[in-house]
Amino acid sequence: MTPRRLVAFTAVLIGMGVAWGFTQPLSKIAVGTGHGPFGLIFWQLVIGVVVLGAITLARGRGRLPLTPRALGTYAVIAVMGTILPNAASYAALAHIPAGVQSVLMSLVPMATFPIALALALERFEARRFLGLGLGLCGVLVLVLPEASLPDRAMLPWVAVSMIAVLAYGFEANFVARWGLGGAGPIQALLGASILGAALCLPLALATGQFIRPADGLGAPEWALIVSSVIHALTYAAYVWLVGQAGAVFTAQVGYPVTAAGVVWSMLILGESYSPYFWAAAALILLGVVLVQPRRARALAAAVPMTQTE
Repeated sequence: MTPRRLVAFTAVLIGMGVAWGFTQPLSKIAVGTGHGPFGLIFWQLVIGVVVLGAITLARGRGRLPLTPRALGTYAVIAVMGTILPNAASYAALAHIPAGVQSVLMSLVPMATFPIALALALERFEARRFLGLGLGLCGVLVLVLPEASLPDRAMLPWVAVSMIAVLAYGFEANFVARWGLGGAGPIQALLGASILGAALCLPLALATGQFIRPADGLGAPEWALIVSSVIHALTYAAYVWLVGQAGAVFTAQVGYPVTAAGVVWSMLILGESYSPYFWAAAALILLGVVLVQPRRARALAAAVPMTQTE
């Protein structure tokens, strides 16, 4: 990689992180007036289908693989990469600061590593085990001291947010172990979005969480629309950068995503954090540096394909 290309790719990487991080406070705004997770997820997936479908057609790949293997992959990504983790994330965001959520989401590589060990996809390394320990210490610093969270009542919702982290870790290992069922990354996300929307619609209707556009578009609805479009476009940029600069380089997008999520939350939502938060964030990010594999095994192992960030 020439110095000029390195500078250009680094600029793209930071831009992706800034954009993806922006979706975190937008998601907080989306849940601010009581919208339920399934209604938000359904429309997020519908918007994703429109954007990713247009990108797929523009690339001349209009037909999705529909083999049993591909459909199974779409189902796993839809459930473990969207419906379950996003339901947990939206539920948690209604109660915890968006900046705290951003830091918690950076734990995904730490959740991915022990699952990969169990599946024999990775071998034990002392460096990465130390990273897990630092990440655990960071979480403890975040939740144990009395002055760490703005309100101790938020503590159970931190645990709910961790459900999303574990789901993303499972999804990443599934893709690393069994691949994308013959689909390309954007095709896989499109197929998962179509299937996920079909699964989420009855859930939204049955729970009374369906959002009717005819009721009008306020700040929460626009926040959801903008967040969904940003995610779809940024994911397409992520796939492009993997092809240009490699998965190892592109995996570093997780760092600007976390930093941008915290900064955007401070600027847009006026959030402020205790010294314990900053100490926890430092420990967690240092742990992530140590846990990251020296070579990426799969595209989804770096950044979950459908996270709300």
